[in-house]
Amino acid sequence: MHDSSALPVRPHACPGLLRIVASRDGGICRIKLPCGQLDATAARAIALAAERHAGGVLEATNRANLQIRGVHAGAESALSRDLLAAGLGPRELAADDVRNLLVSPALGLDPGSAFDASPLARQLLDLLERTPRFHGLSPKFGIQLDAGEALAMLEHPNDIWLSAMSADAAPLFAVGLAGCPPQRATDRPALAAVTAAQVPVLVDTLLHLFLDLAGDGQTRLRHLREMLRDDLLLERLQQRLPFELQLGPAVDNWRRPAPRAFGHLGIHPQRLPDHAMIGAGFVLGRLDSTTLFGLADLAERFSGGQLRLTPWQSLILPDVAQADAAVVLGALANLGLLVDAAQPLSRLVACSGSSGCARGLADTKADALRLAERLRHAPPAGVHLCGCPRSCAAAHVAPYTLLAVADGRYDLFRRADGLAGFGHPLARNLSLEAAGDLLAAPGVSIDA
Repeated sequence: MHDSSALPVRPHACPGLLRIVASRDGGICRIKLPCGQLDATAARAIALAAERHAGGVLEATNRANLQIRGVHAGAESALSRDLLAAGLGPRELAADDVRNLLVSPALGLDPGSAFDASPLARQLLDLLERTPRFHGLSPKFGIQLDAGEALAMLEHPNDIWLSAMSADAAPLFAVGLAGCPPQRATDRPALAAVTAAQVPVLVDTLLHLFLDLAGDGQTRLRHLREMLRDDLLLERLQQRLPFELQLGPAVDNWRRPAPRAFGHLGIHPQRLPDHAMIGAGFVLGRLDSTTLFGLADLAERFSGGQLRLTPWQSLILPDVAQADAAVVLGALANLGLLVDAAQPLSRLVACSGSSGCARGLADTKADALRLAERLRHAPPAGVHLCGCPRSCAAAHVAPYTLLAVADGRYDLFRRADGLAGFGHPLARNLSLEAAGDLLAAPGVSIDA
């Protein structure tokens, strides 16, 4: 068993398994799940720890992790020890901060992809955990591995992204820095391409190059990209690689096909014949220990004990027999989860707001529940309620953003290509009722 007191915990605003960060509603402990995956035994251990050392409230994050909220003062070390004893920490304690690999929840399951990136994902996680030099990377430093699955979050900017350029069994992977895979003609193209076998060496080399070149305060790869032009960066990278990077029009013109909208909800076929993935969302990203215990029981009964968290603050039960799919979906709904994209709450994201965060200017969770009721006949494309400009609840810009300016008052923005921040301001200092009326107006498309 790891001794959580044997390692100095470096200060940072991001919570971790060892670093419990104070918030208005108590401490926050973030449990990083390898590829978003856990089994029923681990789920029960988390639920029990949340009851024993906190108020039983949990949160699904936008990087497919779980966090315990409301950790009692003085219980931090005991909570970390219990989670480590349950096998929920890294193999190397110092690696907890850097286990930031984002993959599709359908990794290895997608019937439309012939390439199973699961072994490659494990190689990258091993690289991050087993290389002491990488343990000093920022806790916000992120890597994305996308094997072309129809279910994928492609709007979260990552320091390094890798995306399969085809659905073949041996695809090339496009690689880019400080951004997202390109989907539109106007998006920044990939830097280069490599084979799947070359990906681990590429990532290892890139990380060492970044750490060699980064100065004080340069904690993310966007800082390196700001310092060096892409051609110089590629030149430095190529000098260190034992293989040639693939460049040219095929890479420059490649665009990633759009993922399936709301594919994280409902019943979807998977590669295993006569089996399905069943997806359901947590209301505003929150769940309690009782719900997690219920999910563990459901997983043991129907999905081989396996659960997968998603970047949409939801989960998937994989490998469910097609004959049981409707029963499982109903059981998830009975546990209080969202199973249909037509439900307004399926389209709303809210940060912890003033009830849980000292920076929050409005009670965004409570306001989102009120807004969902107002939008029950006209759900918009997606709305993010932010208690402050930090946008903690969503790493991407939502189609519509309500930014709190005071208790119960919001500025409304619509995402727009080419505009920084939340996009185009539509109205200022709105009451929640007025914001709901605007979002329910006929000009607001649910497909925006």
